[in-house]
Amino acid sequence: MSIKTICIVGAGFGGLSAARVFDAMGYDVTVYEKEADVGGVWSASRRYPGLTTQNPRSTYALSDYPMPSDYPEWPSGEQVQAYMHSYAVHFGILDYIHLNSEVTDASFEEQAMRWAITVRTTKPAGGDQFTTQYFDYLIIANGIFSVPLIPEYPGAEEFKAHGGRVLHTSEFNDKQAVRDQHVLVVGYGKSSCDVANAIADSTATTTVVARTLIWKLPKHLANVLNFKHLFLTRLSEALFRYIRLRGFERFLHGIGNPLRRAMLGSMEWVIERQLHLRRLDLHPDKPLETIARSTVSLVTDGFYEKIESGVISIRKSAEITRLEPGKAILDSGETLPADVVICGTGWRQVCPFLDEAIMQKVTDRDGNFRLYRSVLPIGVPRLAFNGYNSSFFSQLNCEIAALWLVDYLEGGIKLPSLQAQNEYADRKLAWMEARTDGKHSKGTNIIPFSIHHIDELLDDMNMNLPVPTRVKQWFRALDPGDYAHILPRLQQKYTRQVATPGEVVYEKHV
Repeated sequence: MSIKTICIVGAGFGGLSAARVFDAMGYDVTVYEKEADVGGVWSASRRYPGLTTQNPRSTYALSDYPMPSDYPEWPSGEQVQAYMHSYAVHFGILDYIHLNSEVTDASFEEQAMRWAITVRTTKPAGGDQFTTQYFDYLIIANGIFSVPLIPEYPGAEEFKAHGGRVLHTSEFNDKQAVRDQHVLVVGYGKSSCDVANAIADSTATTTVVARTLIWKLPKHLANVLNFKHLFLTRLSEALFRYIRLRGFERFLHGIGNPLRRAMLGSMEWVIERQLHLRRLDLHPDKPLETIARSTVSLVTDGFYEKIESGVISIRKSAEITRLEPGKAILDSGETLPADVVICGTGWRQVCPFLDEAIMQKVTDRDGNFRLYRSVLPIGVPRLAFNGYNSSFFSQLNCEIAALWLVDYLEGGIKLPSLQAQNEYADRKLAWMEARTDGKHSKGTNIIPFSIHHIDELLDDMNMNLPVPTRVKQWFRALDPGDYAHILPRLQQKYTRQVATPGEVVYEKHV
């Protein structure tokens, strides 16, 4: 394919892992990041108070670079960003990353078979500089959490004109900014509960407005067992029906279904009592199995205790229908005092720099991304996505996807026909739509099937883990280090060893 130069948009886990892999394989890599630091959602400009990982430290790392052992079990947002920065330094890719550099246009020149990338760079002294560079291949790693989605509330402009504020959780970076104010936090996902919990002790009032209640997973089941041993294993994924059942999964969703339901039921029973959901009137009133339909959310330490003590108020099955100066009106007709509205209401999956004609090929009429293996847009040359696979192991899915992509570009993976790729995308989107009630982040949410997705990529590469390792993963939380050998195997696959006096030199195959 005569591909040498790689442009990567974004320096989150998707961009960093792609830069590391492609650099290690001998490509010329350039990364553009619009923020002032690496990290993506963990960047200093996007960290809300109380932000921590959903995963324990040992499971939320890239395969060949563990998180520091002195980090807490659930690292803070600041610690994750520091880890990502040190990853870039350790593997020598920091020099390839251009910070404060936003890609404003990406156009594919068919005759030259190259991408023209226009970048706006913000200078420290002020002012913007626009430059255009050319690359053989484009990897979009701006993430599915790149553009905040804030509801358009009637009356919002007047509300703001009188001093009120409406912002996304990712835009809320200073808890002191809401001291002694009336704050409404919209949503019941992790970011909403984290923010409400972090600010409740210093506000005049903190009220969570939750349209829908979802199940929350305690960090320690029955206050004893780390949730990773139950929910970050192959067995936990097998409890939910995947698009294609194999091996023991066929049993669990066939004649073994009573056993599967009993396992989920016992966990539901423990969580309900541990969190006092009935007593607090916060039971989702749907089976625990429904966590596979939208999102998996970890309990914020202290959140339920503050609800029980009245420090945090909650309005469930409620929505804001209008904002007025100093107050918000709910669909029930109730009026709440409001100085600040903080929205944990999700994200828009967009690539504003891509040509509209290309976007029409990448997405369907509903805006769903049609990506083969969540990486390749069908029928679009020299373009790939990385990180469009939200999951419990997003960082590892990014890394394995980058390895899969470089193997494909080197000729190690033969894609099926365009018809077969389109059938794959149709089948997967239809399955996602059915299992999530439409809440699949435009086709990018693979929760809770992280390991399934990794298996598919490694099977394509003929590099899946040995059977004993996979068996271990059925009963123990996934260890990213199990996959550290994949990159060296790829390097070995596409190099030949030439012995010279006193040294061993590796040369790429021509």
